[in-house]
Amino acid sequence: MTKVAIVTGGTRGIGEAISLALRDMGLTVAANYAGNDDKARDFTARTGIAAYKWNVGDYDACVDGVSRIEAALGPVAVLVNNAGITRDGTMKRMSRDMWDDVIDVNLGGCFNMAKAVWDGMNARKYGRIVNIGSINGQAGQYGQVNYAAAKSGIHGFTKALAQEGARAGITVNAIAPGYIDTDMVAAVPEDVLGKIVARIPVGRLGRAEEIARGVTFLCVEDAGFVTGSTLSINGGQHMY
Repeated sequence: MTKVAIVTGGTRGIGEAISLALRDMGLTVAANYAGNDDKARDFTARTGIAAYKWNVGDYDACVDGVSRIEAALGPVAVLVNNAGITRDGTMKRMSRDMWDDVIDVNLGGCFNMAKAVWDGMNARKYGRIVNIGSINGQAGQYGQVNYAAAKSGIHGFTKALAQEGARAGITVNAIAPGYIDTDMVAAVPEDVLGKIVARIPVGRLGRAEEIARGVTFLCVEDAGFVTGSTLSINGGQHMY
């Protein structure tokens, strides 16, 4: 029986690349998404990967979503917390709703999903959890106090949860992508994007497949000695 993986935000961008990479590893993948039904249907038609709709910021929806996937596909062995949103604005312009939306989805979603799979992974003495952080959670970014706080929180969440799972055969790691050539980055004004690329030592944006390659490294069975780590994939833009 093949292992089952859930990828949140798994039907587009970096999430789609991760879903495909895990499928190509031989895992049975379930891709979560929150809103775009047409793109989710297209994703499933192209890839054969089942898509399940719920908001990861909603705890009860996460518990229900994991239950549906396990009933259909089997117990979850791999969880990739990739789902994320932006609500950018300076502190002067940021509302409490903009703050709450980003924290609830980007950071709260990691808790909700990990909580939903945790007991099962502990009972089976095996699990792989990978949380997708961000270079902006490491270095900060103007106009993104909500996003940077949530992504920074993911790195602390990862280190703490890794200590809880270690004895049970559960690894918990994070990846901090830099600027990746996705729809989100494509929406950045061209002049601003040019300045961003100029600060990347390798001289280009990253590719979603490069992030997915990092995820597969952390999810293989013989990666059991890697836990509590953050893998930075940013073209050398931020080193520490």
